[in-house]
Amino acid sequence: MKRMIFVNLPVNDLKASMEFYKSLGFENNPHFTDETAACMVWSENISAMLLTHEKWRHFTSRPIPPSSSSEVMLALSMDSREAVDVINNAAAANGGTADTNPPQDHGFMYGRALADPDGHIWEAMWMDPTSLSEKADKV
Repeated sequence: MKRMIFVNLPVNDLKASMEFYKSLGFENNPHFTDETAACMVWSENISAMLLTHEKWRHFTSRPIPPSSSSEVMLALSMDSREAVDVINNAAAANGGTADTNPPQDHGFMYGRALADPDGHIWEAMWMDPTSLSEKADKV
């Protein structure tokens, strides 16, 4: 079995959250979707599982943090600086929040954080692939 990551997120409104994630480029996997949960696929190895609060409580008794807190920031690699801007603009236009943290521009790396409607933080980031090979040459 190949290694994969399923990011599990509690959401207030499953249908609205599904639409939000679709607007960012995630695709729904209907095999793992019902009225209590939705599997939203980012890539072959990365999926976000959106869970109603009731479903979430089947997995943990720990409290769901308020949307104003941050427990984790999930980073998504993008193909370009422009793609980082596009996904942030899509978040703002579809019920989320763009630039929940100040944008980071280091020349070779560019990132902007966004929040989904439940306050879960994602950072869209791009890194110049030539900067990676330059660093590898120095090692």
